[in-house]
Amino acid sequence: MDNVPRLNKQIVKVTSLNDIEEEKRYWMSKSPLERIEAIEINRKMIYGEDRVASRLQRFFETAELI
Repeated sequence: MDNVPRLNKQIVKVTSLNDIEEEKRYWMSKSPLERIEAIEINRKMIYGEDRVASRLQRFFETAELI
């Protein structure tokens, strides 16, 4: 999963946004590992490799007790 696959814009399927049953059947036919890999690919496509690998910054604030 090091390389993010390119989006094939030649394949287009138009469906209703209300028809989630077909999509649900598709994803339920995949193994849990394949589903997690698909999530990671989507995350890398949206945020890029550097943002996926980077960590959240820690932020500490001190407060004086009175």
